[in-house]
Amino acid sequence: MLDKLDLAIIALYLTGITLFGLRFRKRQRSMRDYFLADRSIPWWAIALSIVAAETSTLTIISIPGLAYDTNLAFLQVVLGYLAGRVIITFVLLPHYFRGDLFTAYQLIERRFGQRLRGLTAGLFLVTRAAAEGVRIYAVSIVVSIALGTGEVASIAIITALTLIYTFEGGLAAVIWTDVVQTVIYTGGTVVGLITIVHLVPGGWTAIHSVAAVAGKLRVFDFSPNFWLPYTFWSGLIGGAFLTTASHGTDQLIVQRLLAARSQKQSAAALLSSGVAIVIQFALFLIVGVMLFAYYRLPSAAFGRADRIYPTFIVSRVPHGISGLLIAAILAAAMSNLSAALNSLSSTSMVDFYLRVKKNIDEKRQLRLSRITTFVWALILFALAVLSLHKAGRVVEVGLQIASIAYGALLGVFLLGVLTRRTNENGAITGMVFGFASELYLWLYTPVPWTWWVMIGTMVTFGVGYGASQLFLAPPRSHIRDAGGGISHFG
Repeated sequence: MLDKLDLAIIALYLTGITLFGLRFRKRQRSMRDYFLADRSIPWWAIALSIVAAETSTLTIISIPGLAYDTNLAFLQVVLGYLAGRVIITFVLLPHYFRGDLFTAYQLIERRFGQRLRGLTAGLFLVTRAAAEGVRIYAVSIVVSIALGTGEVASIAIITALTLIYTFEGGLAAVIWTDVVQTVIYTGGTVVGLITIVHLVPGGWTAIHSVAAVAGKLRVFDFSPNFWLPYTFWSGLIGGAFLTTASHGTDQLIVQRLLAARSQKQSAAALLSSGVAIVIQFALFLIVGVMLFAYYRLPSAAFGRADRIYPTFIVSRVPHGISGLLIAAILAAAMSNLSAALNSLSSTSMVDFYLRVKKNIDEKRQLRLSRITTFVWALILFALAVLSLHKAGRVVEVGLQIASIAYGALLGVFLLGVLTRRTNENGAITGMVFGFASELYLWLYTPVPWTWWVMIGTMVTFGVGYGASQLFLAPPRSHIRDAGGGISHFG
């Protein structure tokens, strides 16, 4: 168990990051400040924030568990993450910087209309909240092992502390605390890796030998087997579709891209974050392989693979270092949760509330934005509690939930930017079919989750384009002709 030094380090981190986030309260004078940080954030900070936003406790504890059970094949999916970022840079990003947008779904209204904007924004809210509930649940695994607290209490502590600075400081607080937290959890992972090397008799040479014999160092699988989740083809293609959707249509990431000073800086942030993600996932996977060489036990001996890394930290790592590693995992949890709270709040306000209540002064907009953030914190807390004892390997559960909606969302966005003859009714029809196809894949087929987004995108795009030819209503003018000059909330 952790001792007083470890607990002091964790307490110092939690107190320090909360107070640091609160420093940004005075900068919040309008909803633009609260949700876009007045578009004043440098590209490198946005890049680190993007990395933090897509990294959670789920990633830090489950990716090592995945490598412990299998090998390094997940890196093939991460290569797809890089390819997806390149596609976003050239296909979607230019449209986000035409006009003064707050959310990704304003782009859909500009191309198709209000009904589809509401549908895409609503789908984001539902699926993001569900996926985030699983991610927060992952926090309870770590905190309950480290502190011996109940799982519900563990979730409540992290949710409350993250809410404090997100509620007060808005996106500026989220991004700059993300920068600090990224450094903390990456540094903590490196410390953990070094610690394992010193604890295994024979060091890295022995680790490499054990891992090689067990097949844990394999990265690439070029077999054409469609039913395997981690091959080069499913990783590159599926990962590219997943990232194009998650980073190009999900408000969690798009909000950060919109906070950049220019389109060029936004692109730099997005592409550089891809390089950082490859390095980061490689670190997490190697930790899992090294843990296998250390324990040489089946993951079932720990209850589940997700418990292996936290158990190692608490039981085998020297005091002080174990406190630092637990703080690093909590850093990832808080950075991801703060991103979710701010993006859910911005979409709720901009895409729903302010479409009905248009004549509200900026002071009241800011107050309502904070209230919305608080409400979403309560909702995510409830969803995390519901996730207790119902999730398997949490990294895959989280990705599966997100993937259910991403194909439908990406298909609609591609219909908007790549076609001229698609109308709103056709796009809605395509989206319904795309979402239904992904639900079917999830519930009734053995198709690996890595293919879901691609299939959902193709169904949405194909049905949407075809259905548009059956409706007599002419399509709205293409997005390329819409130019700028739209209102903040239009």
